Amino acid sequence: MGCATSSTKTKESQTVLAATLIIQNWYRRYRAQLKTRELSALNIFQSIEYADEQSQLQLSNFFRFVLEHYRHIHEKDHKLFNRLFGCSLYDSNRLDHRGLFEVAECYGGPQLQFPLTFTDIYVLIEGYKKRKLLHACYVLEILFETKEALKQMPNFNLVNTSASKGVTVCGDLHGKLNDLFLIFYKNGLPSENNAYIFNGDFVDRGNNSMEILMILFVSFLVYPNDVHLNRGNHEDFLMNMRYGFTKEVMRKYKIYGKRILQILEEIYAWLPLGTIIDKEILVIHGGISESTDLNFLHCISRNKMKSVLMSPIQMRGGHVNELKKHKGDRTTNLSLPEAVAQNEWRQVTDILWSDPRCKRGCYPNTSRGGGCYFGPDITANILSKFQLKLLIRSHECKPEGYEICHDGKVITVFSASNYYAEGSNRGAYIKLKRGKPPRFFQYQVTKTTRSRPLYQRVNTIEISAIRILKEKIISRKTDLTNDFQLQDRDKSGKLSLGQWALSMENVLGLNLPWRSLSSRLVTTDKDGNVDYMSCFSDIHIQKPVKEAQSALIETLYRYRSDLQIIFDVIDTDHSGLISMEEFHSMWKLFRIHYQVPIDDYQVDELAERMDLNNDGSIDFNEFFKAFSVVHKFDKLNNPDTKFA
Repeated sequence: MGCATSSTKTKESQTVLAATLIIQNWYRRYRAQLKTRELSALNIFQSIEYADEQSQLQLSNFFRFVLEHYRHIHEKDHKLFNRLFGCSLYDSNRLDHRGLFEVAECYGGPQLQFPLTFTDIYVLIEGYKKRKLLHACYVLEILFETKEALKQMPNFNLVNTSASKGVTVCGDLHGKLNDLFLIFYKNGLPSENNAYIFNGDFVDRGNNSMEILMILFVSFLVYPNDVHLNRGNHEDFLMNMRYGFTKEVMRKYKIYGKRILQILEEIYAWLPLGTIIDKEILVIHGGISESTDLNFLHCISRNKMKSVLMSPIQMRGGHVNELKKHKGDRTTNLSLPEAVAQNEWRQVTDILWSDPRCKRGCYPNTSRGGGCYFGPDITANILSKFQLKLLIRSHECKPEGYEICHDGKVITVFSASNYYAEGSNRGAYIKLKRGKPPRFFQYQVTKTTRSRPLYQRVNTIEISAIRILKEKIISRKTDLTNDFQLQDRDKSGKLSLGQWALSMENVLGLNLPWRSLSSRLVTTDKDGNVDYMSCFSDIHIQKPVKEAQSALIETLYRYRSDLQIIFDVIDTDHSGLISMEEFHSMWKLFRIHYQVPIDDYQVDELAERMDLNNDGSIDFNEFFKAFSVVHKFDKLNNPDTKFA
């Protein structure tokens, strides 16, 4: 009897164990599938992000092209040249702005006292937590003091730690104010005993770039020896035009926005290029190349590069003389600073834009269009050459907030959580002390008190990724359709999966796994053939004018960001208006340079139709807003999803 009972219990235990193992294996496979989907979605975000950055860098060639033609169509060409190539007519001075306005008694935002102290850091943070706006008077004073303080800084700050006093390194914040709040909550506010290095890309993409800048600048002014600010590739006014910071400043500070942006352009150029910790750890925003020379970078005049996107040019005598003839209200003897040497520009571009890769060697960064990819051999050579042990960089979003590569010699740290979409990635920061290994701290800002299940987060990220991918696809509808039809020799409206994937990559060039993405983008028949026009079935571009041709609408939608930046640059008074003549002339140059197959008369006619009050000017912000994408099935998706 006893033996039978024991045998039964043994069999039950074995059955339970077997069931447990089956469940565990199923769950592991399920999680692995979810993780694969998550990485696939992040790959879509990153591919499109890098394609946009490549477009941004390509704009520099267009601006050089414009420089050769612009003076024939606009009498203020000196302003365009100064804006693009870093030649200031004069250095902004606080005396230009003092007395123009003062803090009103009804102002309810943070009130600061100069000279600034630790109390002002606390007051500013508490005010921002209550969503109060810092008065423009305080903003300008902070900016002027920051610029003067940065002028005294070397190209590379030197930081020493000890066993008792360390330093915290933060990566990209990108306007994510809650991430900065969380870092300070977990790690403490900056102080003489709590040093920080913020490794660039403070602004753009997020909604609170201005607040982050003010907190960082005030902290730097209070603790100039303990708060270190490195320049990132987004500390650049041309990047700000595309990725949101320029609009944020103008929206929040209205009539004072132009002054603020002008001073920020100067501050960007004075930000140090990097930081060296304990003579053995190099902290820079992007990376290195085979030609990176730290000794050379220590000596360059970094302030000559207002925009790293613009390569140095050799000015013709005619342009130089014409600029010298200009007489402003402040000076009659203007001279151009010497052109930035090509080597200097490349060196700075490399450290702000480059990315590490597993492949050996150094080769062009084709994804971003600027900087390079550098392999583990390049890292080992450069670190050895300059007697360093470790490279800490940022610049790339990582799912876990940080990543270690190149045999432990390169660390990427990224501090903006939820960068692409809610739940897309963690943020992280690093704590360093002399003689101790780096310590990593991860976090993720969430609006809820409890983290959502993995499948919900993955679904949200996937929906966001597919959404922006479809917007990219619809912007090339005509080109894709032509490519599809070239391969569809039977005119059946269908292609094999391989043919469809090849067309998608040939036209879009995003280096994505189109075969695996096909189930989310197109419909297939029972034989696996793709109905290629189905990838356009649930999305279209809204036409601002019914009579406009589809090819024209697609072209303007595809290039809307580039065109808006171009018009922002020539709109020197930030009015948002340009004359119809300027619009026509600039479009003609754009069409020629980009080889856009659209007749000028089509764009001219569309622009004139959108000049609703017939005043001869066009509100180009409203013009480009008119080209919006409509997603047919938005309502079927989760209405609470926040798309990137």
